[in-house]
Amino acid sequence: MTSCKWLCAVLAGALLAVGASLPAQAQPPADPLVGAPGLGDPYYPDDGNGGYHVGHYAVAIDYDPPTHKLTGNARLDAVSTQPLRMFDLDFNGPAVQQVSVNNLPAGFARIGDHKLNITPALPILPGLPFTVTVRYSGIEANSSDHGWTISPSGGAFAAGEPHSAATWYPLNDTPLDKATFDLTVTVPQEWQVISNGLRVRDEVHGPQRTVQWATQHPVLGYLTTVAIDHLDFLNQRRANGMPLISAFAARAVARKDIERRLPEVLDFLESLYGPYPFESGGGIYVDTDLPFSLETQTRPIYAPWATLHTVVHENTHQWWGDSMSVKNWSDVCLNECFASYTADYLWPERKEGKDVDAQYRSTLTRERNRPEYWQTRLQNPGAGKEFTSVYSRGPLFLHALRRLIGDGVFFPSVAQFVRSHAYGNASMPEFRQYMQSRTPVDLSGFFADWLDGATRPADRYLYPGSLHT
Repeated sequence: MTSCKWLCAVLAGALLAVGASLPAQAQPPADPLVGAPGLGDPYYPDDGNGGYHVGHYAVAIDYDPPTHKLTGNARLDAVSTQPLRMFDLDFNGPAVQQVSVNNLPAGFARIGDHKLNITPALPILPGLPFTVTVRYSGIEANSSDHGWTISPSGGAFAAGEPHSAATWYPLNDTPLDKATFDLTVTVPQEWQVISNGLRVRDEVHGPQRTVQWATQHPVLGYLTTVAIDHLDFLNQRRANGMPLISAFAARAVARKDIERRLPEVLDFLESLYGPYPFESGGGIYVDTDLPFSLETQTRPIYAPWATLHTVVHENTHQWWGDSMSVKNWSDVCLNECFASYTADYLWPERKEGKDVDAQYRSTLTRERNRPEYWQTRLQNPGAGKEFTSVYSRGPLFLHALRRLIGDGVFFPSVAQFVRSHAYGNASMPEFRQYMQSRTPVDLSGFFADWLDGATRPADRYLYPGSLHT
């Protein structure tokens, strides 16, 4: 048994070390033994938690479609970054029944909309691995802001951006803390389950089916998913043998013809951005009336209205958004500008022979004199506006940049940028700096007009290179 006297002495030494490492002008936190209940994202400052990094999530859920009862057991393997007598997780799912830290019962409390505050029985020393296990259970209804969603069949799936995971398991819900993820789901035997990565187990024992999926690469919370339904599966393989596993809810089976083109889509995207960054691919086609599709890692979720264009868009995110993720949500153009440009311009140009310069000019003719079209900035658009202009103006920005610096610089540069940040994070300022380093053309005015401005860019930036009229 560890004595309190010894532990307190060790913690005191650790705190002195922390204090000694602070810059001269930095102020220590109010309580250096408590992890911050938010990481200060400019749009979602309460998201994420300080004091630790998660390396792996092992989530097990039992779901009963007739009653919508969800019972879960989530284990987080983490490493502390400071001494901790208290820390938080993000969770707004069913009632928590029990929490343990390093297999010892821990105190807990639900705070605010999505915080689970945890007090370990013994404080955690800095730099050490520790585990947190949370047991929870309750009737799971549709999330009010996306996340856990009940399907018409009575099954369920999880989808939402920037939040969704906290509605069905506890996590450190921030783009800055990626972790590997495995999910074990138990359902009545007539139901099927699909999630991220590879299926490693699918067993039926009496009235129950247990399915396990696992990812080999780190993933963000909103990019994890599960779908429980009466699913029709489509199994394909790429030329290199990589499995593509897709699933279709009952009223979405007609989308199989679209998904059969996934090998072609991934080949095309590899030609632009380098090798596909994950161990498997596929898609989840739901028959719930969703206003969005989502790039859940390895296996996007598609609304009933999804088209081939949607498949190209969401799979571009496997590079731009999933493998390379934003640092803050103000950087969202890195995700959506590239996914939209690839689907709206590059696929039509390379695969369908479209004149995308003409498409670009036509869009400008239609929008150039509408002030409201230009008023939301592409970089740092503002909280609540991050999923607006990036879809429409984002492709214009990238096409103008491409024409300004030329294909010979643009395509190798963007491919190198996304590959150099694989399985990590990047920001728009980093992208701007990197692109400037690849060309002698001064990009400062161009970037300022297109990314920072809230009015139409100057004509010299609207019509560079071959776009000049």
